[in-house]
Amino acid sequence: MTKTLAVLGATGHQGGSVINNLLADPELSHQYSIRAITRNTASSKAVALSKQRVEVVQANTNDPTSLARAFSGADYLFLVTTPALGPDAMATEMATIKSIADTAVASGVQYIIFSTLPNYSAISGGKYTAVTPFDAKALGEEYIRSLPVKSAFWCGGYFMENWHEQPFLLPKPSARDDGSYVMQRNVPGTVRIPYVAATEDCGKSVNAILAEPEKYAGEVFHAAVATYSLEELAAILSKATGKTVRYEQVSDEEFSEQVPMWQEVFVQIYKFKEGFGGYFGPGTEEKVQWAKERVRGRLTTLEEYLEAYPVVSQ
Repeated sequence: MTKTLAVLGATGHQGGSVINNLLADPELSHQYSIRAITRNTASSKAVALSKQRVEVVQANTNDPTSLARAFSGADYLFLVTTPALGPDAMATEMATIKSIADTAVASGVQYIIFSTLPNYSAISGGKYTAVTPFDAKALGEEYIRSLPVKSAFWCGGYFMENWHEQPFLLPKPSARDDGSYVMQRNVPGTVRIPYVAATEDCGKSVNAILAEPEKYAGEVFHAAVATYSLEELAAILSKATGKTVRYEQVSDEEFSEQVPMWQEVFVQIYKFKEGFGGYFGPGTEEKVQWAKERVRGRLTTLEEYLEAYPVVSQ
């Protein structure tokens, strides 16, 4: 008998990847049916899903009644939330996670796979408290672990898609007037960052969980194909763009001026990686390797991603 996987964020990077990878898996696609949950079933992406072997249903994460209908009869749930904005951002997102998880349990969902992130405030001993999009999900993970439901967790590194969606992070023409470019951050060039092609590869970790749910109950997949130093990233971008790109460390204030929103969040994200063991905290390299060895499928390298989806420097 097939099991039903309900997927929130079905038309986004993560939910879409979960659906596409599950459909493409010759074994798991026969073990699971997919229920895509979206706010707008008439969107082009939702309509495209409905033309595959996917049930598309409407629900809003802020409406428990609609979620209860969408979760009815589902065995598994992939749960992802978007960061909230404003001074109460963490409390707002945490309330959303709690409401969704509570509704899922009340609706009979037996297993939740939650998209989490590390708790920078806790790991840093209260030094870095501005990274609320991470801390909220970490608290959400903690709450889900307390519920009478089995759970596992996907914790993504930097999305390769951010090179397109956060163009302020791209290299800029340098002041040398020699046609070269410079990529600036507020930490040394030796700091390493884990990267994952979320749209391509999120579902490959989730497939590993779905293939052996009992084995991975309680586990966290720290998802990345590899970690890259900032100096290595500059070299990769040089090759990908055909331009000379070098890395340069600048002050927190200079880096903050380049960021159009969430300035303190970005400043602290990089400072955390420098002082507390990397993006995932202590043991980042080991966590990435553990997940990489267990993922179901081949992961996309950053070089491959940039070849397929070129970026243009500012």
